[in-house]
Amino acid sequence: MKDLKRKAAALLATALLCAAAASCQKGNPKLKTKTLSIATASGKAVTLVAEIADTPQTREKGYMFRKNIPDGTGMLFVFESDRVLNFWMKNTPTPLSIAYIDYKGVIKDIFDMKPFDLKDITATGYVRYALEVPQGWFGRVGIKAGDKLSLNF
Repeated sequence: MKDLKRKAAALLATALLCAAAASCQKGNPKLKTKTLSIATASGKAVTLVAEIADTPQTREKGYMFRKNIPDGTGMLFVFESDRVLNFWMKNTPTPLSIAYIDYKGVIKDIFDMKPFDLKDITATGYVRYALEVPQGWFGRVGIKAGDKLSLNF
């Protein structure tokens, strides 16, 4: 009986450690989401649902450890002031595309990013926002540099 209790306690401890490790790997705690709209040069409005990363902690974690990011969703990184932003793909297993966006909502750059790549992907000028989406999504829906994100969020 004592041996059975010891084995049960060991199993429970293992299960708790596994659950704790899994929760650490899920990324950010539940982020608020907003429906964003991007106006293309052709006049089409494209919408997506984006998680909002607007604190140092949520911006640092981003999409780390996320394995499934559906088309039509993204993460908008919001900064307090304009700066030359750079992002990398540390601990990020999913290929992404990133748009760097200025304070007026104009998309300045769009770059593809490779999973786990530690190379910085740097904006070509001062921007206030970065929008990450599944790789190729911008092209699939016809969004290009020069298009405008509505800042009503």
